[in-house]
Amino acid sequence: MREAATAEARPYHHGDLRRALVDAARRILEGEGPSALSLRAVAREAGVSPAAPYHHFKDKGELLDAVAHVGWDMLGEAMTSAKGRTGDPAAHMTEIGVAYVQFSRAHPALYRVMYDCSRDKDMLPEGMQDNEDSAYCQVRETFRALAGPTVAEVDIELATIAAWCAAHGLAEMTSFRQFDPLKDGLGGEEGFLRAVLGHLGMFPAARAKAGGNG
Repeated sequence: MREAATAEARPYHHGDLRRALVDAARRILEGEGPSALSLRAVAREAGVSPAAPYHHFKDKGELLDAVAHVGWDMLGEAMTSAKGRTGDPAAHMTEIGVAYVQFSRAHPALYRVMYDCSRDKDMLPEGMQDNEDSAYCQVRETFRALAGPTVAEVDIELATIAAWCAAHGLAEMTSFRQFDPLKDGLGGEEGFLRAVLGHLGMFPAARAKAGGNG
């Protein structure tokens, strides 16, 4: 009772509380899994009263949406960082693909929530296809830079979807034990990821399309 009273009396800034609750939800999600996540558990983790989360989230679903949004931002940042590791535009796609899969492996519960929330709405987060810093736009802009001005926008968009689906599929399957011999032969998981992504052949297809249009 004393702990609850202390939490109730603790002052907080409304602008900070929402972020604190989302961060607390992420810690629970990644440490204990989705089944442990509730508004009460998040309040306890954040050190606020059980009623405090309701100032910002009407239910667990809204909280999960906010957590998913943070996850998409984190993925975009990871891909931006990976893209900056090379000055070769042709290598950017492999780099951001590796970053995508590694993010899914480092944050499996968060990654699952990101897609669960998207499936519930039958769409990627609002603004994902328009925000130049988003993970999706980074893939599209990489294709656009590689393809050049003669490739139609519809082909760039379709290539972006194809690359996204390929990376998502690789993220889902990369832990399968059947791939262990390949990983051993390629110097580990990162080498395996680079080899798979390098064999997708998406940009050469786009280049061939460009030549056909010319």
